Amino acid sequence: MPKHVKELAVQGKQVFVRTDYNVPLDAEGNVTDDFRIRASLPTIEYLLDQGASVILASHLGRPKGAVIPEMSLAPIASRLAELVQAEVLFAPDSVGSEVETLAENLKPGQILVLENLRFHAAETQNDPEFSKKLATLADVFVNDAFGTAHRAHASNVGIVSHFEEKAAGFLLMKEIEFLVKTIESPARPFTVVMGGSKVSGKIDLLKRLADVADNILIGGGMAFTFLSAPPLNHNVGSSLVEEDRIQFASDVIDLCLAKGVNLVLPSDCIASREIKEDAQGQELPIRALEDDLMGLDIGHRTRKSFNSILDESKTVLWNGPMGVFEMTPFQEGTKAIAEKLCEITKKGTTTIVGGGDSAAALKKFKLDGCVTHTSTGGGASLELLSGIKLPAFEALKGAK
Repeated sequence: MPKHVKELAVQGKQVFVRTDYNVPLDAEGNVTDDFRIRASLPTIEYLLDQGASVILASHLGRPKGAVIPEMSLAPIASRLAELVQAEVLFAPDSVGSEVETLAENLKPGQILVLENLRFHAAETQNDPEFSKKLATLADVFVNDAFGTAHRAHASNVGIVSHFEEKAAGFLLMKEIEFLVKTIESPARPFTVVMGGSKVSGKIDLLKRLADVADNILIGGGMAFTFLSAPPLNHNVGSSLVEEDRIQFASDVIDLCLAKGVNLVLPSDCIASREIKEDAQGQELPIRALEDDLMGLDIGHRTRKSFNSILDESKTVLWNGPMGVFEMTPFQEGTKAIAEKLCEITKKGTTTIVGGGDSAAALKKFKLDGCVTHTSTGGGASLELLSGIKLPAFEALKGAK
């Protein structure tokens, strides 16, 4: 494990903190979800309390090396200023003489937010010169951006070699500890709820979970690839099926049988001929899906089956919605899972939500904060849970 930020001596020093402030903005440029900003506060406030000055760096969106005003971090700096008891300054760029002057003049207790790192293509290219320029701004490096830990970029990998003193922030360490511990030593029964539209991107994760989980509950669009795979061979109407993943789904079914893992697939669904807000959904058994019908949410029987298993679980990992939860006719399955997770958390079950759409669902149903841990990184959490090493975390440990 790398050093924790608490192990660093930072009084009177300038600390470069890589954060993940890739947050949604509305048309007027206001932050509409500050979850990731608030998640960074423990590290920032600790450093300020220790007498350091803090330089914050992040990306926002995918400007691909172009300066796009709508992707400026200025609104993030404004929102941060409302959340901390410290002066927050904003730099017009992330490198250059003007930024260097602002950094040099930064006093203990002050915060400097740099402009969007990805306004420079060199950031995503992990360019050595860009890394060096960023490193000249500070004495100490802290990475607290779990959401980008699976990417090898200048600000989270290339920069690290320029610092003697470097560590992981509170958020990064919390994410690693929760997600690694979940796989390595879960309280049992350990149940995984897997959803989302596609099997693609979750292949390594499903293989690994089949080795450690007691129950795997699959909903969402990806369930129909499993339902149509041998030995089940269900007709799933016009539901989403990834033809090139059917063999993989069949292999996972066989693996779960061999390992004694309880793999549960939907027995019924909410079906429709169209995906829109005013669509007419009808509840049907999977076997009753006609050729022109799509399964777009799990049905009541499936919800009841899933919930009964969740009630008996001691650790639950949820990644991916049960349907097209963004639309009212197809939201009830995802809502039911979210509500059940909140209910069992109160009874002592460890509940972990793997970021992305699952976290968005908790927010939509006003249930965010009621589970044990919500990850700030969708892609990073998937890779970590899959057993894939995260470049940014490895760089902090000193690995090449």
